[in-house]
Amino acid sequence: MTNKEQSGQKAFRNGHKAETIAALFLRLKGYKLVEKNFKPPRGTGAGEIDLIVEKNMTVVFVEVKLRQTTDTAAESVSETVKRRRIRGAEYFLALHPEFEKHDKRFDVVLMAPKKFPVHIKNAFICE
Repeated sequence: MTNKEQSGQKAFRNGHKAETIAALFLRLKGYKLVEKNFKPPRGTGAGEIDLIVEKNMTVVFVEVKLRQTTDTAAESVSETVKRRRIRGAEYFLALHPEFEKHDKRFDVVLMAPKKFPVHIKNAFICE
């Protein structure tokens, strides 16, 4: 296995751990996990949604970002990431009419080693 492959596997494992921690963190805040790692089909231009949670008639699409600092994690939420997540959310909602009457929101959970997660509500909007 090459160093690049090992690095990619480590990043995948760390990302998976970060998503699990973020899901637990949100659960402690009263959110109910609806789905983890929702993947729309390839070719749709829609991106994977890390976490989909629900609370008080609001369905929340959560992007989890793990970096060395929460500032660099925040900087990694690019316009391209936002557009792909919005398309992913639209795809999810088309498959789940039970959320039609819910409010919709996009949040971000920023994570860094040995730091408490930072939950940003309404981190971006669907324009």
